[in-house]
Amino acid sequence: MTPRQDIPVLQVTSLTVGDVCTVTVSGDVDCLTGPGLQEALLDVLDRSRPPVSVEVDLSRVTFLGAVGLRVLAVGHRLAESTGVALRVRCGAVRAVVRPLEVTGLWHMLDVVDRDGPGSDR
Repeated sequence: MTPRQDIPVLQVTSLTVGDVCTVTVSGDVDCLTGPGLQEALLDVLDRSRPPVSVEVDLSRVTFLGAVGLRVLAVGHRLAESTGVALRVRCGAVRAVVRPLEVTGLWHMLDVVDRDGPGSDR
């Protein structure tokens, strides 16, 4: 059975090593798949012993819609309130960098690979 081409695919994995958890995201983050990213991120941040740092790797994301942006903002607020450092890695992926720039999230989030505004591209 082959997968249907019209169904958005999102893969989210998390790997914790020591006190750092990396949440790796690939595919489209839209209104259909965003809840999967939210669930994965909240599972990491709601642990009884959360990691000291969470890095969300968006370098394999092909589309970042409004729901994905909201998930990142909510994750940022939750991490901040629990003392967890939340970082975002997006490389030079325009599908991620541009929405972060336009909404102002680029300056709110801790983007660890600065290929966006104010960087030496």
